Amino acid sequence: MDPVSQILDILFNIEVLLLIFVLVVLKSSIKFVPQNRAWLIERFGKYQSTKEAGLNFIVPFVDRIAADRSLKEQAVDVPSQSAITKDNISLIVDGVLYFRVLDPYKATYGVDDYIFAVTQLAQTTMRSELGKMELDKTFEERDLLNTNIVTAINSASEPWGIQVLRYEIKDIVPPNSVMEAMEAQMKAERVKRAQILESEGDRQSAINVAEGKKQAQVLAAEGEKAEQILSAEGEAQAIIAVADAQAAALRKVGEAADTEQGQKAIQLDLATKAIAAKEAIAKESSVVLLPDSGTDTSALVAQGMSIISAINKQQKG
Repeated sequence: MDPVSQILDILFNIEVLLLIFVLVVLKSSIKFVPQNRAWLIERFGKYQSTKEAGLNFIVPFVDRIAADRSLKEQAVDVPSQSAITKDNISLIVDGVLYFRVLDPYKATYGVDDYIFAVTQLAQTTMRSELGKMELDKTFEERDLLNTNIVTAINSASEPWGIQVLRYEIKDIVPPNSVMEAMEAQMKAERVKRAQILESEGDRQSAINVAEGKKQAQVLAAEGEKAEQILSAEGEAQAIIAVADAQAAALRKVGEAADTEQGQKAIQLDLATKAIAAKEAIAKESSVVLLPDSGTDTSALVAQGMSIISAINKQQKG
């Protein structure tokens, strides 16, 4: 091979190497950062910049990716631990911590391991908050306890660039003796509620019976009252009817007495009644009454007739 060909081959190989070198440099300098992530770049071991999602460029062989931080919300399981309440009851408590990285620089250079640090902070804060509450309050005010823990952790983790979103207590396990006492208390409460409900049922039943008797008495009194009213109205109507009949009879007698035949009939009736009266007196008494000239039967008849005549004249007048 002639020298020219050798030179051309060497130049070609150099160009190929240069092309490969350029491609490697380009590949090393172009970086695509995924969404919701942040890359921290160091240059010669010193922090240089933070690359966010999208297309980014770095200086090959000089810059390096020191840390890759996720900006998404993260959930960390807080291991079970022992805590003592205000009334000296030992509890076993665990939970779940939800947080996210707000400042990748502080999360990388402000603390060695921010996940471990925030987990330990959650445990110590939870023990501290439980120590301020009594046992009963830990079950009744769990939401308040979670809120207090989140507030305390956010105050302490601010230099780390971490924001705690929420903390949820999963389980609170008291000692067996306390569990047995709580079960006995709950059983007593259930028995108490059952007795109260039973007494309320008996009371309501007695009230219903009394109300029923009262309504029955009221209805009976109203029925008796209505019956008395109807009876009184019937008697009144009967008395009115009898009075009307007697008045009609008297009118008939008066009309008949106003005639000559009526006068004779009245005289005969009065004489008959006078004789019957004297016979009755004679039967019941040993004394015999003899009529005088002014009290004989004809005189009595005459007096009766004069009275009837006076009555008829008054009616006509």
